[in-house]
Amino acid sequence: MAEEFFIQGNEACAKGAIAAGCRFFAGYPITPSTEVAETLARELPKVGGSFVQMEDEIASAGAIIGGSWGGAKSMTATSGPGISLMQENIGYAFMSETPIVIVDVQRGSPSTAQPTMASQSDMMQARWGSHGDYEPIALSPSSVQEFFDFTIKAFNLAEEYRCPVFVMADEVIGHMREKIVVDEDNIEIVARKRPEKTDEYLPFENIENGTTPMPAFGDGFNIHVTGLTHDERGYPDTNTPETHHKLIQRICDKVLNNRDKICSVRSENCEDADIVIVSYGAPVRSVVEAVNKTDKKVGYVKIDTPWPFPVEQIKELTANAKDILVVEMNLGQMYYEVDRVVKDKNVHLLGVIGGLLPTPDEILEKIDEMGGN
Repeated sequence: MAEEFFIQGNEACAKGAIAAGCRFFAGYPITPSTEVAETLARELPKVGGSFVQMEDEIASAGAIIGGSWGGAKSMTATSGPGISLMQENIGYAFMSETPIVIVDVQRGSPSTAQPTMASQSDMMQARWGSHGDYEPIALSPSSVQEFFDFTIKAFNLAEEYRCPVFVMADEVIGHMREKIVVDEDNIEIVARKRPEKTDEYLPFENIENGTTPMPAFGDGFNIHVTGLTHDERGYPDTNTPETHHKLIQRICDKVLNNRDKICSVRSENCEDADIVIVSYGAPVRSVVEAVNKTDKKVGYVKIDTPWPFPVEQIKELTANAKDILVVEMNLGQMYYEVDRVVKDKNVHLLGVIGGLLPTPDEILEKIDEMGGN
């Protein structure tokens, strides 16, 4: 039976995590994500889960990696400064193929900047923050309902592809309150694939879909987990180029080869639009209102999964437009991705910083500057 709640975005995220099967949270309080931790500290013990407040974000990321290898669906929540501290362990999680969920409720930056104000300043950090070659998955909610839904989806994707998944929210979505509908009978949950205990089992096998079943510590498997380049058994092999190429290519391909399944966008009125607006997260709310107000031929694309970037969808939905406008709360991050994949078109940026959402009027003014019919 479906239930309705009027709750804050961060609370919806916590509720979604529990619904997805999260049973371990480790984190360090940081505005504007703190309510995620506060809610889980209260609610996880009620479902047999555990909450640990760590000494910092470095330890938090390490703890959830350990929690995941211990067999529990695990997550943390933080903001920009914490994401910066987590990056080495995030790279370790990619290399060791550890399913974890990292919620980033973004705030003004760089450094500590504007703790209580909104931003989308960490989008490229989610993609390139840790060193090396890897392909992250990231989701970007634009409502409280989506913060609930996308948190569940993040856990499912983490399990399906055995990798870290980011939920890139922002202060507006984290702290606003809206009605959400929770129908627990119809929530799809992806369970962790556990291997059979056989002599042939290889924890990092180069199988066709790239994702091998994952045991938990204590299940009786004699395996090695390392951030070093390793063979299919998990044993370090750092001097063989072929081993490194085979491993990293598989880690990347298991995401890239499934772009069509992972990538999600929503669009309106793009087929015959002169101008297409591309946005994600909270600014989408202003974009929709602006498009509904204008009498020009304007459509919009809402990116739900910024990573992997939905290349083909963006190409298709902007194919007939003369101009593309990217609206985001930074001075241009996803703008460069759009500009990279859209050829022979004018790509414009409305980048707003300082903590406030771009308004519908600001978007309409930008549309008037660009022209269009």
